[in-house]
Amino acid sequence: MKNLLREIPGIDKMVKNACFKKYPDKLVIQTLRSTTNKIRENIINQTMKNDVDIEKVITKETLVELEKVKSNNLRKVINATGVILNTNLGRSPVQVSVLKNLIETAGGYSNLEFDIETGERGDRHSSIEKLLKDITGAEDAIVVNNNAAAVLLILDTFAKHKEVIVSRGELIEIGGSFRLPDILKKSDCKLVEVGTTNRTYIEDFENKITKKTALLFKAHTSNYKILGFAHNPSLKELVTLGNKNNVIVVEDVGSGLFVDFTKFDLPYEPTVQEIINTGVDIVSFSGDKLLGGSQCGVIVGKKIYVEKLKKNPLFRALRVGKLTLSCLESILRTYLYDEDPVSKIPILSMIKEPVSSLKLRAKKLYNGLLKTLDKKYQLKIENSESEIGGGAYPGVKIPSIAITITSTKESPNSISKNLRKCEPSIISRITDNKVWLDLRTIFEEDINLILRETKTKL
Repeated sequence: MKNLLREIPGIDKMVKNACFKKYPDKLVIQTLRSTTNKIRENIINQTMKNDVDIEKVITKETLVELEKVKSNNLRKVINATGVILNTNLGRSPVQVSVLKNLIETAGGYSNLEFDIETGERGDRHSSIEKLLKDITGAEDAIVVNNNAAAVLLILDTFAKHKEVIVSRGELIEIGGSFRLPDILKKSDCKLVEVGTTNRTYIEDFENKITKKTALLFKAHTSNYKILGFAHNPSLKELVTLGNKNNVIVVEDVGSGLFVDFTKFDLPYEPTVQEIINTGVDIVSFSGDKLLGGSQCGVIVGKKIYVEKLKKNPLFRALRVGKLTLSCLESILRTYLYDEDPVSKIPILSMIKEPVSSLKLRAKKLYNGLLKTLDKKYQLKIENSESEIGGGAYPGVKIPSIAITITSTKESPNSISKNLRKCEPSIISRITDNKVWLDLRTIFEEDINLILRETKTKL
């Protein structure tokens, strides 16, 4: 062990190695130090072989780390999992027209907060507000950085030091350990739970209303379902009760919908337009997920309440920037003005694509892989099941088609790992001891990339 420690070269010597010339000296020195410290620990812990060339090992590992720093950490991947709104993979893909508009508005200056007509300071949310009002039928609208922020702003504005009544069956937890009771506590609200986990009635809400009641809060359970002996009051019932007692009614929709998904043979979920038509005071939902836009939180509702949200100092801390606004505006214009928005918005076109179309693309990928892959791999075209993902439509499966890869000489985990080493990385799923490449989430333009990369990486 002592001999190996003595063989560790000094940083001043290593930094002069010609292989490091293309990297900044400061970065090379920092990386050499961290690599050398790691090697030293390995020697002390006796996990390093005695016959290795220490200088070569340090040089090789340092180069690997330098290349990692050089390349972007956030980069394109190919989603072959079959999960359309894959949270780990960035959820909603964005349509090309949105990206073109983003380049135009973000590549230089824009009228973000400038009124071109008057020549004076403008409102960054004005164009978004009008589009949202036109689509949903709401009186007013604002946008914040995500739906959790939307809920926080609503609670902070209307329910601080007051009571918020929620059904026990709707005390939801969203991804990232975001729990409704926690956000209520953070907003200095008192949570009043009513009913039971599976059955809550309108009388349960009515019996708990007091002078301290600020909100009747309904959380749409989009990421789970309670089936069987279950009941919850309708939003319309809550609106009637709220009007009777002069209490604000809020619904957190989660994954907002502008399109009737029963057209895609999916179970019924209310659209934002339908929810607004109930007379509810405030509605919040995500701008990405099922909407197909960028990550943000949208709040629509009655003008009297939205105006109060705008005046809350917290609104400035939660506001979105020009990139999000540009992306969202393009998406909203697609919904409002395009004759067939479903075919233009990637997640919607993925959901509606027929299996017959997937079979054609699967055959193209299959035939290509047969030519490029080693004979140790066995390929099949198989029926598959995709998911919406992103906390939407839990348990609902969409028929799909996939290529499965197996091998008697290599484990599924090993195959999957090698696919992730491709550039771009191919993210597969493993089921029934097979690696699955689900065509529902693989774009047409990704097929040639898969064929190119698997030729050398598998």
